[in-house]
Amino acid sequence: MIDCDDLIDLVRLYNPKTDEALIRSAYAYGAEMHEGQYRHSGEPYFTHPVSVAAILTEMQLDDSTIVTALLHDTIEDTKSTYSEIESRFGSEIAELVDGVTKLTNLQLNSFETKQAENFRKLFMAMSRDLRVILVKLADRLHNMRTIRSMKSEKQAQKARETMDIFAPLAGRMGMQWMREELEDLAFKVLNPKGRESIIRRFIMLQRETGDVIHKITGDIRYELEQAGIEADVFGRAKKPYSIWRKMEEKQQGFSRLSDIYGFRIICESEPDCYATLGAIHQRWRAVPGRFKDYISQPKSNGYRSIHTTVSGRDGKRVEIQIRTREMHEVAETGVAAHWSYRDGVPAENRFAVDPAKWIATLTERFDAAEDHDEFLEAVKLEMYTDQVFCFTPKGDVVKLPKGATPLDFAYAIHTRIGDSCVGAKVDGIRVPLWTRLKNGQSAEIMTAEGQRPQATWIDIVATGRAKAAIKRSLREEDRERFIKLGHELARVAFDHVGKRVTNKALSTAARQLGLKGADELLAQLGAAELTARKVVETLYPELAARPGEEIDAARAVVGLGPGQSFTRGNCCQPVPGERIVGITERGKGVVVHAIDCPALAEFEAQPDRWVDLRWQSGIHPSVHTVSLDLTISNDAGVLGRICTAIGEQKANISDLRFLDRKPDFYRLIIDVDLRDVEHMHAVMLALEADSDVATLERHSKVAVGA
Repeated sequence: MIDCDDLIDLVRLYNPKTDEALIRSAYAYGAEMHEGQYRHSGEPYFTHPVSVAAILTEMQLDDSTIVTALLHDTIEDTKSTYSEIESRFGSEIAELVDGVTKLTNLQLNSFETKQAENFRKLFMAMSRDLRVILVKLADRLHNMRTIRSMKSEKQAQKARETMDIFAPLAGRMGMQWMREELEDLAFKVLNPKGRESIIRRFIMLQRETGDVIHKITGDIRYELEQAGIEADVFGRAKKPYSIWRKMEEKQQGFSRLSDIYGFRIICESEPDCYATLGAIHQRWRAVPGRFKDYISQPKSNGYRSIHTTVSGRDGKRVEIQIRTREMHEVAETGVAAHWSYRDGVPAENRFAVDPAKWIATLTERFDAAEDHDEFLEAVKLEMYTDQVFCFTPKGDVVKLPKGATPLDFAYAIHTRIGDSCVGAKVDGIRVPLWTRLKNGQSAEIMTAEGQRPQATWIDIVATGRAKAAIKRSLREEDRERFIKLGHELARVAFDHVGKRVTNKALSTAARQLGLKGADELLAQLGAAELTARKVVETLYPELAARPGEEIDAARAVVGLGPGQSFTRGNCCQPVPGERIVGITERGKGVVVHAIDCPALAEFEAQPDRWVDLRWQSGIHPSVHTVSLDLTISNDAGVLGRICTAIGEQKANISDLRFLDRKPDFYRLIIDVDLRDVEHMHAVMLALEADSDVATLERHSKVAVGA
């Protein structure tokens, strides 16, 4: 275990003015509180907090953070209390220790259903003081370094949690070295054979080609000397997990993977960075599409560097990063650079990002997400992707994740611009909305009044902000449609029991059903989440039809004269629940039409033929055929899935005929036997939900006059 003097010496290396007495006091107090406690490895437990503190000294953090690391498990695992730590070490340290304790007690879980909640909690903890997360990340890093002493199932759980949550969080905060180590340690647990195979291949490659890193480092240094540039050059092989991920993404074997080496050039000034880039590209051929200038367009966490990939010795691709020393400090510690010290005073690094502003920038992108799924999607899009930088026509920079489209660009400017987008130009050329934007391109969005987001846009956009805005707009649009449809369904159901739909009746039913109000009730009715029968039963249980009392199909219509029979108009195919009228026709009796049937126009001058009708109240049998006109994708299994969806709604298909067959789609008519308008709506809603159904409507037929 690192003793107190050694720990203080580690802090003194970057902060000679450290409060030695404070650290000694915290060290002694932590050792006393954890006395008699042991880790799974058999070591005294206090070795863990000390190791966490030592990790944080590598990031050159302030005394308060170092002391917090020494005490971070005292409130949770010992008899120590918040008030005792506050009285001994002050309120700042007490709040930091309490924050780490609460974060530990969140019971973070890497299962998909819990991840959104995990990230919400993490961001809430960060918003109070980012140092809480820094201590937690260092805590996790040490636990992963010593994970072999845990039980195998616990190792797998911790490793998966690290891979899913803590490693990407470290990367998003700019601490790439920590992300890489966390990923590799988790990879070692989750896929030890895969990791070992990559290491073995590296060893074989080194035997075949010699020390490639030393050779290429020498080549780079020679080119810089020739150009008169003073800089430090470092090279390394990439981590096993990084190699594995590239193999998985590119579906390539190790032998075909080229950019497995990375080199870093640390220059004295920004102009030297660009001069170095010129010297490198003059000597080696640059790989197209692999150049990124994060100096002119820095990442939100302050990261600045030039990235380029060149074809080096023997055609092997080599990734090179070029940056100044100041940029390198921020690249190593990320957002934590705000608290780092140099020579006893807070380091003044002009590239360090204010953590409060960084958190505000990060979290504002997630505010639009209204549920856990949307929030998790937004977080993953932000944390797992690189960025591209595009320009507005005025020259303003818009930062977007890799794979973003003009629609993402539009929503990044303003939700109103995104919602009304009808087209886009990239570098002055009209492009489809699904075009993937590249670094440095200029985008111009064309809008139109009355334009609304389309459901297909969700599959086009890449940002969480755009997806959330589109879903919200579609929900609002659907809600209006569902409320209107719900009102009609409620009217029909109330008519069946001889009652009238009123706002008071709907509000009362909503209250009884635990809904917010009448609109919410109608929206659920229209969306088939609630049945009209349930609403009627809630208000008038004595009038609601009892199950099993099915109406005779021959007596389904009320209002016929003695001896009169009826047939349903084939033109409009009315079903129970719809408003109807009858037309007497010689040889046919009374033909029943929907009240809005276009065929009724030819009988306007013959009022003596009109008969006032309504459907019988109660449960109707599924004998009322309705023809549905569908356009579906021409793909394997689609038609079978459509038929299954209809069957799942307890509806029978009585006929099916194709109108048009094309290589990419079919248009067909399906005759479905239904009970009533509510049943019809449920079937159509189920079909509309299928992504392979392009269009769906009731089939309209031309009526034949008397």
